[in-house]
Amino acid sequence: MEGSEFPELIPGLPEELGLECLTRLPYSAHGVASQVCRRWRLLLKSKEFYFHRKKHGYTRKLACLVQSTGVVVVSCGGMKQSGSPSYGITVFDPVSRTCERLPPIPKYPNGLPLFCQVASSEGKLVLTGGWDPVSYEPVKDVFVYDFTIRRWKQGKEMAGKRSFFAIGACSGRVLVAGGHDENKNAISSGWVYDVNRNEWSELPPLSQERDECEGLVIGDEFWVVSGYGTETQGAFEGSAEVYGIGSGEWRRVEGVWEAGRCPKSCVGVGKDGGLVNLGELDPVVRVGVCGVMMGNRVLVTGSEYEGAAQGFYTAEMVEGQNGKIERIDTGDGFSGFVQSGCCVEI
Repeated sequence: MEGSEFPELIPGLPEELGLECLTRLPYSAHGVASQVCRRWRLLLKSKEFYFHRKKHGYTRKLACLVQSTGVVVVSCGGMKQSGSPSYGITVFDPVSRTCERLPPIPKYPNGLPLFCQVASSEGKLVLTGGWDPVSYEPVKDVFVYDFTIRRWKQGKEMAGKRSFFAIGACSGRVLVAGGHDENKNAISSGWVYDVNRNEWSELPPLSQERDECEGLVIGDEFWVVSGYGTETQGAFEGSAEVYGIGSGEWRRVEGVWEAGRCPKSCVGVGKDGGLVNLGELDPVVRVGVCGVMMGNRVLVTGSEYEGAAQGFYTAEMVEGQNGKIERIDTGDGFSGFVQSGCCVEI
C-alpha cells in the first residue's frame, strides 16, 4: 500500500508518516477516527488499509459470539408474557480479557434470528440465516457488520432457506453447505457469498446430505464435518467433506470425527493439525460447549454439568501440547448461553 494514495492525511506531516500514525490506531478508535474527515473514513474502511495493518502486525484477533442476553418479554392483551430467548453479538478481546456487545441489527432490534450463523471476512462480521425470533420461520437474511463505522448493513439474501448448516470464510468469501430446508429435509447443496461484491454463487453439491454439520476453514480448504441425512436423523457421520477453494472440488475424508457425536460449535484444530473436540479439553466445559479458534489460542464457553453457570475459558494450542485451560471473569451481563461464534481479525 502506498501512502500517496491518501495524501496529507495529517496536515504538516509527510504522507508516509501520517499513514503510519493511523496504522497504529487501535481498532477501538477507528469509529471516532472515521468521523474526522472523509479522507480518513475512506482510508479506514478500505480493504487496502486493512491488509496494510495486517501485514505490519497491527490487527487483533477477537471472538464474536452469538450469546443469550435474556428472554424477550412481549405484551399480549395488556399482560406481560415471556417470549423466546434473545440473542446478541458479544465481542471478547483475549488481550484485555473484556467483553462488549455489538449494537442490535435494525431489522431485529429485540434479538438476533435464532440459530443464526456467523463468519468473518477481512475484518468484517457476516451473519446469515436463522429463525425469525417472533414467528420461528427460517429466514434468508444476510447482515454485515463493519467494525470501523460500527454499523450493520443488509446484504443479499441467501438463495434458499436453510438451518443448522456449516459455515466458514476465506479470501473475502463466506461459504455455507449442508443443513436442512424449511421442510426439515437435510440438504447437500452449498453456496459462496462474495462480501465485497454482495453476490452469491452456487458450489458443487456435497456427496451426501449433511444436517447439523459443522464448518471450519483450514488453510485454503473449507471443511464440512459430520452431519446426517434426512432418513438417518441424529446418526452423526464420522466423515467430513473438504472443499478446495483453489480447485473448486470436494473430497471426502473418513474417520475424522467421533461417529454419533454432534459437532456443532465444538470442532477445533489440534496441535498436530487434526480435528479435535473442544468439548473434551477439560471437564469444566462438558455441556453447552462453544469453541472459537483464535490463532494458537482457543476460547471455550460452556459448563461442567446441566444447569451449571456458563463460563469463559481460554487455552493455548501450541506445538507439542495443549495448554492448561484458564477461566476468564467476564463480569455481569455476559454469562448467557453461547450458541456459536467465530474469530474476527480487526
